[in-house]
Amino acid sequence: MFKKMILAGAVCAIAGPAFAHVTLEKAEAPVSSTYKAVFRVPHGCAGKPTNTVRVQIPEGVIAVKPQPKPGWQLEKVRGAYAKSYDYYGTQMNEGVKEIVWSGGNLGDDEYDEFVLRGYLTSDLPVGETLYFPVVQECSEGAAERWIEIPAAGQSSDDLELPAPGVKLLEKAGGH
Repeated sequence: MFKKMILAGAVCAIAGPAFAHVTLEKAEAPVSSTYKAVFRVPHGCAGKPTNTVRVQIPEGVIAVKPQPKPGWQLEKVRGAYAKSYDYYGTQMNEGVKEIVWSGGNLGDDEYDEFVLRGYLTSDLPVGETLYFPVVQECSEGAAERWIEIPAAGQSSDDLELPAPGVKLLEKAGGH
């Protein structure tokens, strides 16, 4: 019995860090639709509180609108898209490329969610995963950079600091 408890504890200790990553609440979404991205931030940085959360918006995600958070300042960093996208009959050449929530205080022993919504264009590759690199900036210069994207043949589980991703599905109705 004691050996089983030690083994179970060892398995939990090994598996534990996988749950410490910034993740997306909804791991799948169809292209040509609006996606509500809920970034789950499970802790601060090595004992320090998180003061800033930066989310990079990948190419092909347009019309991005962040959800304000009480106690946090909100910045929308705009820039040009690599190409023009059709958004319900309107051509969009630029938009939000990064969202920054700053000035808050998420303790290392606390959990929070940061939300945005954006349109997943039809140009995105169905069946692949789209990654949103996230950087947590914490007090005293500490940071967690969830920016690693798996190479061909790898999965997020192979990485130490994987970026959260959403698997792209075919548009609802198959069109």
